[in-house]
Amino acid sequence: MPPISQATSTAGSSRDASEDPIAVALSQRFGEHAVQEQVTLTGMPVVWVARHILIEALAFLHDMPEPFEMLYDLSAIDERLRQHRRGQPEADFTVFYHLLSVVRNRDVMLKVALDERDLELPSCIAVYPNANWYEREVWDMFGIDFHGHPHLTRILMPPTWNGHPLRKDYPARATEFDPYTLTVEGQEEEQQAMQFDPEAWGMRRESDDAEFMFLNLGPNHPSVHGVFRLVLQLDGEEILDCVPDIGYHHRGAEKMGERQSWHSYIPYTDRVDYTGGVMNNLPYVLAVEKLAGIEVPARVETIRVMLAELFRISSHLLFLGTYLQDLGAMTPVFYTFSDRQKAYEVIEAITGFRMHPAWYRIGGVAQDLPNGWDRLMRGFLDWMPSRLREYERAMMDNAVVRDRTRDIAAYTTQEALAWGVTGPCLRATGLDFDLRKKRPYSGYEHFDFEVPVGRHGDAFDRGQVRIEEMRQSLRIIRQCVDHMPAGDYKADHPLTTPPPRERMLEHIETLITHFLQVSWGPVVPPNESLAMIEATKGINSYYLTSDGNTTSYRTRIRTPSFPHLQQIPAVMRGGFVPDLIAHLGSIDFVMADVDR
Repeated sequence: MPPISQATSTAGSSRDASEDPIAVALSQRFGEHAVQEQVTLTGMPVVWVARHILIEALAFLHDMPEPFEMLYDLSAIDERLRQHRRGQPEADFTVFYHLLSVVRNRDVMLKVALDERDLELPSCIAVYPNANWYEREVWDMFGIDFHGHPHLTRILMPPTWNGHPLRKDYPARATEFDPYTLTVEGQEEEQQAMQFDPEAWGMRRESDDAEFMFLNLGPNHPSVHGVFRLVLQLDGEEILDCVPDIGYHHRGAEKMGERQSWHSYIPYTDRVDYTGGVMNNLPYVLAVEKLAGIEVPARVETIRVMLAELFRISSHLLFLGTYLQDLGAMTPVFYTFSDRQKAYEVIEAITGFRMHPAWYRIGGVAQDLPNGWDRLMRGFLDWMPSRLREYERAMMDNAVVRDRTRDIAAYTTQEALAWGVTGPCLRATGLDFDLRKKRPYSGYEHFDFEVPVGRHGDAFDRGQVRIEEMRQSLRIIRQCVDHMPAGDYKADHPLTTPPPRERMLEHIETLITHFLQVSWGPVVPPNESLAMIEATKGINSYYLTSDGNTTSYRTRIRTPSFPHLQQIPAVMRGGFVPDLIAHLGSIDFVMADVDR
C-alpha cells in the first residue's frame, strides 16, 4: 500500500486532520504521517489510516471514553476507473469502516488504501464481532483477503461462483455474459457444494454420550420468511449452535447502481426492503440531493414523511400478522392484511401504485397530492387506533403469546450494539436511539412524537415496540395532514426531476434541460455522500460515490436485516427450536433486505 504521505495534493480538496476532534485524537495517537482526513459530504470525519495501524485505530475508537460502540458498515470501493480522487492516497481498492457512537451521537469513517497486487488486511472481528459477515462480503464481492478471519468463504454468491462481481472489470449486464446452461454434471456439483460440513465450521458431530443432529431449517420453510437457510446443531431440542446461510435472494442491487442513471435507479431501491415502499427511496434521494446541492421545499419534506410513516405502519402490520402466525395463531394475519389493504388504498390514491410506487424523486416527489387525499388519509387515521387496541387485547395480552415470547431470545443493549442491531430490535433493549429524534432528517424535527422503548430486549418487547411505533406513526401522519405546507412538490433546480411543462414550452433552456434529464439523466458533481434514515426494520443508508457522471460510481446499501440475521447464533445457543421460530418472527426481516 502506498504510504499516506503520497496523497495527491490539490488545493481545496483536503483539509488538515487537526480540524476534527476525532481526527485530532487519531493523529496524536498514531502520528500525522499515518492519518489523513478527506473532505466529503457524508456528514462525518472520513480519515485514511495506514494499514499497519488499522486494528489499533479501530480498537482505540472502540475503547475511548465515549466509544464508537458499533461497526455500522464495512465495505470496499474499486478505485481503478475513478477519475476524481483529489486529496486521497493512491489506491486501486479502498476498504472503509463506518463506526457509530450512540453516546456521542456521531459517526466516523476509517479508510485503508490497497494496491491490487496486495489485497490483504487484518480481520477486525476481535474488536467488532459483526465484522465477520461484512469481511466475507468484501472478499466475495471484491476478492480482498482478511487474514485471521475464521471462515472467509462466499456469503452472497454460490460456493462455486467464479470472480468478484463488484470489481469494475466484472460485467454489469446479462447481455455481457454467455448464455447460462446447467448440465447434469453441473447440477450435481452445485448440490454437493451446498452440503454442510460441520467440521469446517468448528462443530463436533458427537459428544461422549450423544450424537448430534444437524437439521436444515429452510431455505424453503414458512418460518424463515423467504429463501433463508439455517443449519442447526441439535442435542435433542436444544440448539448447540447454528449457521445462517444467506444469498439465495441476491440480485446485484449495488452493481445495478453502476449502470442506471441517478433517476432510473429509484425503482430498484423499492425492491430492497419490499415491504417498505417509498421508505427505501428516501435515503437514496437524500444522498443524491446532498451530492447535487439540492434543498427541497417544506411541502416535499412533509409529503415524504407522511408517506414514509404510512409505509412504516403497513410494514409493521405485515410483521405483526406473520409474527403471531409463527407463534401458532392463524387468524391475526387475516386481520392485519385487511388493515394493510386500507393503507394501500390511500397509498394507491396518492401515488398510483401499491407496494412499489417508486414515487420519490431527486428534488421532490413524482406529482403533487391529488384532490381528496386528506379525506382518505383522515379516514385511515380514524380507523387504525381501535384496531391497534384490539391487537394488543386479543394478541399481545394473550397468555400463550406471552409464554412463548417473554424472556425468549433476550439480549442487552451492549450485545445489540456489538452486533450492529438497530431500529425496534435495539430500542426493545431499553435504548432510546431513533434517528428521527437524534439526527432529524426531512423535517422530522418539526413533528411531535415519542420513541417507544422496551425493557427486557426479548421477543415480546420487540413485538410490543412495533405496535407502539404504529401509534406514533399515526400521530406523525395526522400532523402532516393538519399542517401540510403550501408550495411546490419539487425543487427548482436543474438536477432535479424535469421542470414544469408550462416552463418547458416557453424557454429553450428549460426544454434543453428537460431533454437531457430524460435522455441521459443528471450529471452529479464528483464527491461522496451518505444519508441514514430510521427505516421500517432499522437504520438504512446509502453511501454514494459520484465521479462526475450520469451514474453512480459506487452505490453502497447498508440494510438493517443483514446484521440482525448474523446475530442469530449468538442469541440462540442454548435455546430450543420453538424459541428460534419465535425469535425469527420477532426480528422482522425480509431476505431482499439482507441479500440486496
